[in-house]
Amino acid sequence: MSPAEPVADPAADPVRRWRRLVGTDTAVLLDGFHALKHAVRFGAEVPVAVTADREAALALADDLAPDVREPLAALLTEVPRATYEALVPRPHPTAVAALAVRPPREANLAALTREPRRAPVVVLDNPRNLGNAGAVIRLAAGFGATGVVTTGTLDPWHPTVVRGGAGLHFATAVERLDVEELPAGPVFALDPEGDDLRGVRLPDDAVLAFGSERAGLSSALRARADHLLALPMRPQVSSYNLATSVAMTLYHWSTTGFPSGT
Repeated sequence: MSPAEPVADPAADPVRRWRRLVGTDTAVLLDGFHALKHAVRFGAEVPVAVTADREAALALADDLAPDVREPLAALLTEVPRATYEALVPRPHPTAVAALAVRPPREANLAALTREPRRAPVVVLDNPRNLGNAGAVIRLAAGFGATGVVTTGTLDPWHPTVVRGGAGLHFATAVERLDVEELPAGPVFALDPEGDDLRGVRLPDDAVLAFGSERAGLSSALRARADHLLALPMRPQVSSYNLATSVAMTLYHWSTTGFPSGT
């Protein structure tokens, strides 16, 4: 190598950058075009993004997300399909993947505790199903909820949860807390023995709590609840899917408390 020849910067190689970041505490895997699209749209920091077909990915942006087409064009680097498939555990049909930076816990806590609150916080009490948690985060972002809190051991930033949320973790505050750490506000907990949801007005600062898919509300959350509410349900039907329950409750809130301009 001649003295005048520039030395390659390892940081400029997206594969090396990926391997340096993946597995760190702050790296969030964005699986697929839609997850990357939403993350960029809502201001995520994305250090590296790859695709096995850059032309196809940008064509998707032209069709579905022209508002973020320019930043996606700047971010996406094409790599061989075999390289792309080696970087991700489950290749996505759009052949797009990226690593984003998880928001600091302090920022999420500040968003969850800011007052006055113009939209509810959704609490998943000891959830078990990663896909359900992701679907709830997607719903919460769509309704403009302040955030989603999980209690228990499930990590709401697990790659499978982020995949289920289509990258919309970056559109709302997502954090894991203990029951005693829940944000202030009246706690409305969903329970089959509660009052009919349709007869209750949910305030904008409500904390809406949903029990786990199998065990329901924990004793700690039940003790913290100010109101128990039940969803309308035909006799002999035992339960709704968790995401469906959250959707019904947020829709009920939206009929009277949905903030304008979101």
